Amino acid sequence: MNKMMTATRSLSRRAFVVGATVAGGGLALGLDIPFGGPTVVRAADGSPEVNAWVVIRPDDTVVIRVARSEMGQGTLTGLAQLVAEELQCDWSKVTTEYPTPGESVARKRVWGDFSTGGSRGIRTSQDYVRKGGAAARMMLIQAAAESWKVPVTECTAANSIITHTPSNRTTTYGKVAEAAAKLTPPADVKLKDPKDWTIAGKPLKRLDTEDKTTGKMIYGADIKLPGLLNAAIKDCPVFGGKLKSYDEAKIAGMKGIKKVVRVGDTAVAVVADTWWHAKTALDALPIVWDEGDNARVTSASIAKWLEEGLDPAQPAFVGNQNGDVKAAIAGAARKVEAVYSYPYQNHAAMEPLNATVLYTPDKCEVWTGTQNGEAAFAATTEASGLPAEKCEVHKVMLGGGFGRRGMTDYVRQAVAIAKQMPGTPVKLLWSREEDMLHGKYHPITQCKLTGAFDADNNLTGLHMRISGQSIIASVFPNNLQNGKDTVTFQGLNPTGEAAFGYSVPNLLIDHSMRNPHVPPGFWRGVNVNHNAIYLECFMDELAKSAGQDPLAFRRKLMANHPKHLAVLNAVAEKIGWDTPPPQGVFRGLCQHMGFGSYVAAATEISVTDGNKIKVHRIVAATDPGYAVNPAQIERQVAGSFVYGLSALLYGEITIKDGRVEQENFDTYNSMRIAEMPKVEAILMPSGGFWGGVGEPTICVAAPAVLNAFFAATGKRIRSVPLKNHDILFA
Repeated sequence: MNKMMTATRSLSRRAFVVGATVAGGGLALGLDIPFGGPTVVRAADGSPEVNAWVVIRPDDTVVIRVARSEMGQGTLTGLAQLVAEELQCDWSKVTTEYPTPGESVARKRVWGDFSTGGSRGIRTSQDYVRKGGAAARMMLIQAAAESWKVPVTECTAANSIITHTPSNRTTTYGKVAEAAAKLTPPADVKLKDPKDWTIAGKPLKRLDTEDKTTGKMIYGADIKLPGLLNAAIKDCPVFGGKLKSYDEAKIAGMKGIKKVVRVGDTAVAVVADTWWHAKTALDALPIVWDEGDNARVTSASIAKWLEEGLDPAQPAFVGNQNGDVKAAIAGAARKVEAVYSYPYQNHAAMEPLNATVLYTPDKCEVWTGTQNGEAAFAATTEASGLPAEKCEVHKVMLGGGFGRRGMTDYVRQAVAIAKQMPGTPVKLLWSREEDMLHGKYHPITQCKLTGAFDADNNLTGLHMRISGQSIIASVFPNNLQNGKDTVTFQGLNPTGEAAFGYSVPNLLIDHSMRNPHVPPGFWRGVNVNHNAIYLECFMDELAKSAGQDPLAFRRKLMANHPKHLAVLNAVAEKIGWDTPPPQGVFRGLCQHMGFGSYVAAATEISVTDGNKIKVHRIVAATDPGYAVNPAQIERQVAGSFVYGLSALLYGEITIKDGRVEQENFDTYNSMRIAEMPKVEAILMPSGGFWGGVGEPTICVAAPAVLNAFFAATGKRIRSVPLKNHDILFA
């Protein structure tokens, strides 16, 4: 929980809620980022705020405010490095804190966007947070110069010490912070060239590791307040269904129960002295659901509907197109076709969703782990019915996010429960089963690919038809572009931060949008995960059909895509693609682009008994433009492969009678340590752009392994997870 200064809020609840959305949506308000002012704003301990990002205590401790959320990806440390780099402070005395979204609203969004998703935490805020650090440094130097009555140009700063060069006089940031906080911020703020970085760009230790390893770190599930009660909740197991009735009398005598409350039209919660008492009573509560027509939906019926969308005669939104694919395919000397599919998958974060709320008619406070403090704040104001100036959200560390905690359903539920018990803090904690049954799942899709060759084995045409779900249609329907979900085409776009990496004379990539009742959500990497499998496994199929080496085949199509090709060449070289692999070992590779970064992977596997895969090593290359903390990037690459390979082997959510069948980790598994391959990360930042890190590489692990499996067995797997094909990781 963060202690911040107070300020007067004048923004109405409606004005805020209209602009605030869930993960990545931002606000309708203008972004105004002041760097200081004549009135000193103080932190809770009385220390002066030099500007919104920098508070300096008398002992020279530097508190850097980070608006983005930390969920294990290292954003907190990376952003602190960028601020500290420009501030020229003593890194050993740096600490961080979360500002609150309520304070940000009151101060005209001084900290910018709070949303942490789409690997945007650093890349879309790096410019203004660096300017915040640079402006603070300039103000501190100016304050020192004025106290010495010397020209600012004669003063320098390094390691939190300001030096007057001609006289060699020195002072510290802590001694001049008060005076600096009163200065007018500089109008012109120049940033360092990354080649001159001494803090950013270095593999520094994370700032949060010690607290995590010692148990000091506070997560949402750890929140304790005086008089706290606990709530467990059940929502209708069929999405779109409603709560019909419940018999509260049947559990009236059970231990610890304080209240049974209805939550909206779909859920019921039990509030008790302990969470276990609440859950035990809830499990015993007779509940009648109105499941509606969706109760007839199954995984098979969804698959059939998506399969119908693969028919080229069905209408579709075009994402990437050049030439005349229809003519190229009709006149081909040879055609290659394949159909792939990708299932629903759950985020399955280790910490189930939770939020603690203290509601009174005059104030509503929330303590929660969220990927978007602004969205949680908007949900709080709307669910409480109170104006923005009477609401606050205190962000705490996330026990896993992966996109799920960018949504606000659990916050709204917690507020709705607490509102029925005014003056009493209530912690809502979802059970693991609730967390599994009411996710916002990786979208389900199928894809039909058709390649056309001429008589000389040149690829002349490629049609890629995706049929399936749209996240944007579900989450941000106002962001559809004439009905089209552009996010569907991640890694397949003609240009931009998720561009197609091949040149094909005749190309058509389109999307037949079909949205089942099961809600989709942003799942780490999202559409690049299945798009990379579809495209990169089919590229191997095309190479095989043409009798060409998979790497050589790709290279011929990538001459106009040098950054895509650079990462592919890097992994091929390190894996030793042009040399024979060890006996019994087979290789696969792939490349893709997502979230502004170019990524590739090559792997070595062996297969025994036809179905037992041993992934020996994965070489992964990434070009994110700039590398703020190389060590963190290497760990993110390896960590993303845990997620990506778990999805490849085990990840599947299935639907029966309209509801999710998997309720816990016994039926929704993940990789074990013994199954994890050696990961060799190649970091090759080429500069000139800012790409993401947390999500891009996740997508290349699965197609690399699938292509290697084909090389080993001659069997092409076109649907995941592998467990459905009786394939195991050894």
